[in-house]
Amino acid sequence: MKATIAKRKGLATLLACLLAASGAMAQAPRMGRHEVVGDTLANELVRKHIAFNEQVRTVPGYRIQIGSLAGSNSRNEAFKRKDAFKAAFPDVEAYVIFIEPNFRVMVGDFITRLDAFLFLQKCKDLFPGSIVKDDVYPIRQDWNAVVPETDEDANY
Repeated sequence: MKATIAKRKGLATLLACLLAASGAMAQAPRMGRHEVVGDTLANELVRKHIAFNEQVRTVPGYRIQIGSLAGSNSRNEAFKRKDAFKAAFPDVEAYVIFIEPNFRVMVGDFITRLDAFLFLQKCKDLFPGSIVKDDVYPIRQDWNAVVPETDEDANY
């Protein structure tokens, strides 16, 4: 039993020494010019990804679901609920989204969960059962109209 343990310790020590020696023999990085050779298809995919992100600008955020309706008359009911919401809150956007088999009525474009919960308290009396949902929606802000805070930001 002691011989087996001694053999294992010796083997582990030998392995550790070999690993240390191989690290010591590794070449130092050469100074000078380096050329990166890559696949042109990978470059094309990166270019397409960047172009897509330029066109589709979205932001993660939150919306309030004031209805999830299914059934034979669910589409009409969803639009009635949207109209009722717009009558009560004309400044807040409302959307009817079809995610099979439900028509969902989603309202607001909130960046933070706190903003969504604060607005939820306002509309919960009119629309009981409303909940805050994670969502991704398009950026609607015109970035050309944003005034930079500092001169350094203007050079961004």
